[in-house]
Amino acid sequence: MKPVVVMTQTSEIQSDLVTIIHKPFIDIKPLEFDLRLLKDNYDWLIFSSKNAVKYFLPYLYLVNYKKIAVVGVKTAQYCRELKIPVDLIPQDYSQEGLISEFQKYNQNILIPSSKQARPLLKETLARNNDVVKIDLYEPVPHYQHINEVKSLIFNQEIDALTFSSSSSVRYYFNEDPIPKFDHYFAIGKQTANTIHSYNQPVIVADKQTLEALIDKVLESRD
Repeated sequence: MKPVVVMTQTSEIQSDLVTIIHKPFIDIKPLEFDLRLLKDNYDWLIFSSKNAVKYFLPYLYLVNYKKIAVVGVKTAQYCRELKIPVDLIPQDYSQEGLISEFQKYNQNILIPSSKQARPLLKETLARNNDVVKIDLYEPVPHYQHINEVKSLIFNQEIDALTFSSSSSVRYYFNEDPIPKFDHYFAIGKQTANTIHSYNQPVIVADKQTLEALIDKVLESRD
């Protein structure tokens, strides 16, 4: 029998190797921001997620920018689907990966992203560049899905629970009850570290993709 895997992100990925249940733990709340920020000229526009692209799309053609950098191959693919050219994709699909490859100085940079995005990207690039961050949206917990997944675990109906963000981890573990479970999987070290902070075991995907996450679930069962 194929293992049953719960995906807590919004992607509708499917696989012939596992049975996937999609239960996003996060809803998205768009935020208002100062539209005057769009009138400046920017050398770089940086997207760290598909949601950033999605919610900034109505404003994209109001901004004068030269190049676009993205964090993650999925974000790059989404940009290409929308006919948005991408100039830089780091080999390591993370903020750290983009920082290590972004050898630019004295640049004007715009980062539209989640209000709860890690500050590392902005703070590091701001040491040598003029960086503006727009709080474009904020994640809010989807408690119905969280409670449904906990019921599945209590009833021993799933084999793996996956996380791709620290926010979804916190929403899950901050609300009682917490079922006893030993099969948590994470995309990215930051998400894994958040799971560890709750004294829970976790296995990390080799790459920051959902496909790599599925591979890791299958490896753990061999």
